[in-house]
Amino acid sequence: MSFDRSALHRRHLMRGALAFGGLGVAGCSTLGDTGAASNGLPIYDRVPPLAPVRARADRLFDITVCLRPFRAAGPRLDAEEIGKTFVVHNYGHGGSGWSLSWGSGTIAVRKAMSKNPKNIAVIGCGALGLTAARLAQDAGAQVTIYTRDLPPQTRSYRATGTFTPDSRIALTSAAAPDFAAQWEEMARISFKTYRNYLGLPGTPVEWSDRYFLSDLSPEEVAAHQPPPDPLGFAKYSDRIKDLLPTTDPLSPGASPFAMPLVRRTSNMVFNIPDYAHTLTTDFLVAGGTIEHREFHGPSDFDTLKEKVVINCTGYAARALMNDTSIVPVRGQIGWLIPQPEVNYGFVYDGVSMLARRDGIVIQDLRGGDMRGYNDANETIDRDESVQCVEGVARAYAGFRRA
Repeated sequence: MSFDRSALHRRHLMRGALAFGGLGVAGCSTLGDTGAASNGLPIYDRVPPLAPVRARADRLFDITVCLRPFRAAGPRLDAEEIGKTFVVHNYGHGGSGWSLSWGSGTIAVRKAMSKNPKNIAVIGCGALGLTAARLAQDAGAQVTIYTRDLPPQTRSYRATGTFTPDSRIALTSAAAPDFAAQWEEMARISFKTYRNYLGLPGTPVEWSDRYFLSDLSPEEVAAHQPPPDPLGFAKYSDRIKDLLPTTDPLSPGASPFAMPLVRRTSNMVFNIPDYAHTLTTDFLVAGGTIEHREFHGPSDFDTLKEKVVINCTGYAARALMNDTSIVPVRGQIGWLIPQPEVNYGFVYDGVSMLARRDGIVIQDLRGGDMRGYNDANETIDRDESVQCVEGVARAYAGFRRA
């Protein structure tokens, strides 16, 4: 398989010129009405005008299903000799693949470079493969990606696209004693690296506000006991709380939502089509090569000319490596037609809405971390997404638009 590297680069530069040229218009804009009463919020922290989502089932233009590769012990990051080939594994990140990719890749590349290779093979072209390949290039290696699927066919391309570094990452009971510290290292490296992708043409990465809406009063929420977690999924976010904005309650009337309890935070969003394109373009411009190839077992790694391999095959590693520790976690996304004026997300009554550049992502979150657990069914359930659309519409009952 051959790729026109120069054409990709020309398109990348053209997008940059167009985005830069648009600054003349953007620079003339002025601040408008806040769209909601201040209710004690300082002027710099008031809720901006929020446009509602046009939540109708006929605006569902796509439905996708992703299988997250969960391992109770956490991602596999060990190395082994297979024949004459040194193989570093980098898979099994649950719902945290994009979020931890740079940190996980840093650990994998560090191990790979311990052999001082001139050439490295990366297996897989999803979130973990693309980032590991770029890091290996930065470390001085000539890199070839071998892959069965290219974006947008990779499973990680169908992810939600938000910074959730401890989403189904491990079970507390199964993770090694030092895993929490390793997780923190991966999360901090990734968070810092994403700084490099903010503000680029195409907006591969950006920040947006997220609202958590509840029909319960603050007192009722405080007294409410969440359902028990039968498996004990690990939660490590407190280890990086210095990196992330807090989630703060808004007083009644401070937002356009009519619920008695509204909380707000901000989080990073990955606009995956543009982000994956940016990573692929950067990889090719840096001299990387992509070859179509299918692997049927670990012994196939030893047939490659490269004798150092980074295995980033995600859920496919379950069959490829006969790794039954990988448990599928099914996730379905409904895609509503993009609305440029909608630039936020919310969670309400078990339904999540997140506005991305390529569409408005809606998901059913009911059941928490157990939703989709050990479910490898990739068949689309349209009724599920239609019900999510209806849930999004209900969130706008009593909504006060600016």
